Amino acid sequence: MTFDEARALFPVLERYAYLNAGTLGPLAQPTLDAMAARARFDQELGRGGRKWFESIVALRASVRDKVAALIGARPDRLALTSSTTDGCNIVVAGLGLGPEDEVVTTDSEHPGLLLPLAVSRARVRDAEVAGRPTAEALERIAACIGPKTRLLALSHVLWTTGQVMPVQELKRETGLPLLVDGAQSVGAIPVDVGEVDFYTVSGQKWLCGPEPLGALYVRDPEQLPIAFPSYFAQQSIEPDGSFVAAAGAGRFDSGWLAAPMLAGFEAALTVPPPWRFDRAAEMAQACRDALARQHEVIGDEPLGTLVSFVPPGDSAETSLKLYERGVVVRDLPGTGWVRASCGWWTSEDDVDRLLSGLAA
Repeated sequence: MTFDEARALFPVLERYAYLNAGTLGPLAQPTLDAMAARARFDQELGRGGRKWFESIVALRASVRDKVAALIGARPDRLALTSSTTDGCNIVVAGLGLGPEDEVVTTDSEHPGLLLPLAVSRARVRDAEVAGRPTAEALERIAACIGPKTRLLALSHVLWTTGQVMPVQELKRETGLPLLVDGAQSVGAIPVDVGEVDFYTVSGQKWLCGPEPLGALYVRDPEQLPIAFPSYFAQQSIEPDGSFVAAAGAGRFDSGWLAAPMLAGFEAALTVPPPWRFDRAAEMAQACRDALARQHEVIGDEPLGTLVSFVPPGDSAETSLKLYERGVVVRDLPGTGWVRASCGWWTSEDDVDRLLSGLAA
């Protein structure tokens, strides 16, 4: 598949320079077609009967297999969730953290991770990585670790700057349980879960699936208690509610996920070409280089596919005016920055339209 052929799969790119996959990725035509086809299938079968239920089981298994393969995991170590936030809640609540426990995170995390930590009752310690060289991140995070630390929790790619955190090195150096927010990594850069304990996946961002969908990798499912049981948590249940947990990480599945959304997600996972990571990295660098000629670009190497920069005026107003000119980006509240997301579908023309919009 050539770049032009791949790009043509996304109808929205005919109208917009779409640079906001860090929030929601563009939907490809095969994804839209799969969602529509599944809705017709559900209507024809009345969403009931053995054939329909068997198709749901098969669809969930297919999505699980594809996401697991993408991150180097076994399918039985993957739960299907509604979002990365959902995955973070499952892990943090399951660990049963209390006032005597400490969690180490960073000062550059998304609310999707911060909120579960905030209600956990544990003491949260923030390592200062914002505005710092990425090379210092490991040392700064390690400096916050103490005898009461029960969990390390941070993003693989920071949602504010696009900096890639040394999560594998952190696991090797500390040996502590590690929860990784993969919202800005999976689908944008190559990911292998390696030795980390928990890794969350967003379906609607860089994987360009419909929302709300995601996944959670759990290295050792039997060691994490079930805090939010859904129907899928059990393989057998007694009248009093006691149950035998389902095998593997499927016990953490977030209940029922809409069939058309799952069908769209399954299709979206088959769309990206084999060269997607190289192309995304190339366009992100091209965008940084072009912006740096006129604007301050934020972040330190290594970087993912997010490009944050200081606009010529108010960031929210700049984002709105760019949208009116056919360029989709987002402002980052409280920072004064605008963030562009460069995917494998991004073209040189998209970058030019961003620059022209800023100049106007």
